[in-house]
Amino acid sequence: MPSPHFTLAEGQPVIDPSTSITLPTLGGGGLTTLGDTLLIETLTHFNRERIPERVVHAKAAGAWGEFEVTNDISSLTSAKFMNGVGKKTPVLFRLSTTGGEKGSADTVRDVRGFSVKFFTEEGNHDIVGNHIPVFFVRDPIRFPSLNRSHKRHPSTNRPDWTMFWDFHVNQPESVHALMHLFGSRGIPDSIRRVTGFGVHTFKMVTDEGRFRYCKFHFRPVDEITHFSKEDATRMAGVNPDFHNQDLWCAISRKQFPVWKLYVQVMEPEQAETFGRGLFDITKVWSHKDFPLIEVGKMTLNKNPENYFAEIEQAAFSPSNMVPGIAMTPDPMLQARMFAYPDAQRYRLGINYTQLPSNRAICPVYAPYERDGMGVHTRNYGGDPNYVRSSLSPGVPSQVTSDVRHTEPIERFAFLGKNEIAVDDEDYVQPRELWNRVFDETERKQWVENVSETIEAIPAGLRQAVIAMFSKVDARIGQMMAAKGKETSHL
Repeated sequence: MPSPHFTLAEGQPVIDPSTSITLPTLGGGGLTTLGDTLLIETLTHFNRERIPERVVHAKAAGAWGEFEVTNDISSLTSAKFMNGVGKKTPVLFRLSTTGGEKGSADTVRDVRGFSVKFFTEEGNHDIVGNHIPVFFVRDPIRFPSLNRSHKRHPSTNRPDWTMFWDFHVNQPESVHALMHLFGSRGIPDSIRRVTGFGVHTFKMVTDEGRFRYCKFHFRPVDEITHFSKEDATRMAGVNPDFHNQDLWCAISRKQFPVWKLYVQVMEPEQAETFGRGLFDITKVWSHKDFPLIEVGKMTLNKNPENYFAEIEQAAFSPSNMVPGIAMTPDPMLQARMFAYPDAQRYRLGINYTQLPSNRAICPVYAPYERDGMGVHTRNYGGDPNYVRSSLSPGVPSQVTSDVRHTEPIERFAFLGKNEIAVDDEDYVQPRELWNRVFDETERKQWVENVSETIEAIPAGLRQAVIAMFSKVDARIGQMMAAKGKETSHL
């Protein structure tokens, strides 16, 4: 390949991109002018080369790969990328911490965002979830406050445990997610060995229009392992980009990470008596009652050639669904379906879907979404940009997702502030996690992890935290109180 010649952004040749055009003066100085297009373009681009980072999930690693179907589930969904054993679909993967900024450490205790974009022949499909199976809140209006409480204090500009716990004791539906966060799962030792959950309940729809509720799960083929808090803290100082480097180097060595994709499936008849856990993302579905069904495997096999272009500009949203997969009346899901694309419109511009990392591989014809900043296509030429034109070359699509499924409305329901109050049901699954999943070593470590975060918070708030976890299991409160007394004597 011949060596490329330096040019300006619009192609004009440049002799030396390292030298300004100046009029020399005595003493080694020089006068520059606005006529030095290379200098002006270089400086102005530098001032603009940072885009707004994500408010949450700013620090991330990513890679390209493929998804291969290993178990045909055409009886459950018409989504083509999930049907036909051996069927392969390109994917883009991104995993991030939640609270930290772009320069923060990888190995902090935090919920990881787990995002996969499938480039299918029916359009892009995104699974945008977390590395734990539940979330902190179930009312979307609390989402901004949740994240503010996990970030920097508006006065000190530092993370603040008082702020953190003040939020959670007043929104105790978060207790289940907190049990996961402060357990060993809270500090993965490698991106290659984290779990991924779609978290929300979705619908899978067949060609005939029959639907079932479902949840998506990614499980790594490698054993799931974690850092101790001591090793994580040490690594945050030694190499704050440890997870990023680990993923990159593994792919470079051709030790490609692999995850299996599974679904849990619930029949509509079962859903009628299942209760609020159907759409409540602070709760999980029992694997015993709703076993995992294998769908396929995802293999990451290609590092990005340019991180900014391919990963920083990647835009994921749970609103990206292909025919055969549909939304449900989960308020958090519906809010995310608006909020995520809106964040990308702010960060990347209205035409972010035309960027290479987000561009569909199937034909796209959306002439009513045109113009705006950053158009990278022919912008539909002279095709009509108004609906129901007899001159338009476009024709309607017939897709399974057009089938409407009516959700039952509660009797005597009314539109208003219908908060789901926290009750004993919210403590059942956290109690199961504590008693049946954690072993004694994990229990002691969990108490230590939480206790060290409440040592310096106000006494009343500290007691509120202990009281909240005592509702999960009385022994938790006892162990935390004992730990507090032990610390006060040191």
